[in-house]
Amino acid sequence: MQLRMFAQTAGKTHKGADGGAESSGLPSATNAGTKRADKKRKALPALVMEEIADVGNLRMAFQEVAANKGAPGPDKQSIDEVRRYLWKLLPQLSRALVGGEYRPGEVRRVWIPKPGGGKRGLGIPNVVDRLVQQATLRIMQPHFDPSFDNSSHGFRPGRSCHTAIAEAKQYVEEGHGWVVDIDLEKFFDTVNHQRLQAVLERKIKDRRIIELIKRMLKARTVMPDGVIVRNEEGTPQGGPLSPLLSNIVLDELDAQLRQRGHKFVRYADDCNIYVRSEKAGQRVLESISRFIERRMRLKVNRNKSAVARPAERHFLGFRLEDDIERGVVEIRLSERSKERILTRMKELIPRNLGSSLRECIKRLNTYLNGWMGFFRICTQAEEDLFERLDGHIRRRLRALILKQWKRKRTIARRLIRMGVKPKAAWNSIYKGRRALWKLSHIPAVERALNNAYFRQISLVSLRSRWLATRPSTCAQMAFAFG
Repeated sequence: MQLRMFAQTAGKTHKGADGGAESSGLPSATNAGTKRADKKRKALPALVMEEIADVGNLRMAFQEVAANKGAPGPDKQSIDEVRRYLWKLLPQLSRALVGGEYRPGEVRRVWIPKPGGGKRGLGIPNVVDRLVQQATLRIMQPHFDPSFDNSSHGFRPGRSCHTAIAEAKQYVEEGHGWVVDIDLEKFFDTVNHQRLQAVLERKIKDRRIIELIKRMLKARTVMPDGVIVRNEEGTPQGGPLSPLLSNIVLDELDAQLRQRGHKFVRYADDCNIYVRSEKAGQRVLESISRFIERRMRLKVNRNKSAVARPAERHFLGFRLEDDIERGVVEIRLSERSKERILTRMKELIPRNLGSSLRECIKRLNTYLNGWMGFFRICTQAEEDLFERLDGHIRRRLRALILKQWKRKRTIARRLIRMGVKPKAAWNSIYKGRRALWKLSHIPAVERALNNAYFRQISLVSLRSRWLATRPSTCAQMAFAFG
């Protein structure tokens, strides 16, 4: 049964209803904790297709897919369109999964720019296929996640980029002042299906689940130019199941690193190994690269992989700087993160604004709140940077406001109305030929459009947000890792 035909037929039948050898990298990674995890894994029942195909599980999976608000796949069916016939779709889908009749549809390939240059390919499955992947993830994750290494942080419950950085910071504090930064080249596109299947078969005895995952992996891809290609390797990014499968594949790397006694942190395909000397780092880089390429059949990007000080490497948007004089390790923004926010400010505060200032501030605040929500774990060393970023944002807004006021005469009158002395306003605006960017930085304009003005129009301050969240952030990191 082709899924596209299956979904469309179900949709047409109803139009209305809603429907150095050390055992662990973290203090919490004790032998007792490992034994408890083993008992938990043994207590779980065997994985069977009936669990995945349960209508209640499918309904919860759809709610989670809908919450992500993803785009339609190749069949062009939106989440709302699927929701309208969900009551009829779920029982049919359940029977198709149990009977082995379900066939995934095609996957739409899109390209998005990578921060470091180049493009990353994302696969967008149909909504019904994402539903099935999410339902599979809900059942598989409790079986696989407890066996993953404590130093694996990507796409796992209770873990995040922040927990990864906290662990890395701990290693640098312990004296591991060099990092082996390993970059896997096109990891998600080069995963070997046979090796992945072999790992899955160790825990999954129900052949229907193995066959289901194989079909998902081999679903044909519709390229942007309309060409359809077959997939013989890789776990395309974009589907809900892909992160779990990537962790299953890379768990072999984690086990090897743990067996060799390395201090490491991994988030998806970003892996950092912390050592005490550059020479040791070079040995580790060569040895682990051979293991990855010969044993795991993946490729290491030799141009991007390196041995360096943690302060010189970009890891999840951060860099770790060891302040020897103060005896602390600072969590700072990487250079790439700084460049990215400055580029984003140009996009959010363009010279030619096609909407009102209020709408501009609203979009800007949404981005700044999310940005600081992620980078709030930066330490004291970045307070000045946040203040400079605030000043840069205010200056861009001043230039935008001056452009909206248009004529110099109007600008001078507005400044006077906002409390600037007339002589200062007229002299400042008419003195020489100044571009708006230069005018935005003169004392008269800064006096009128001051910090209080921007607080009045509810502009988010990065420094203020950081100061407000910093105590709770420090407490959370101390609780988790020390």
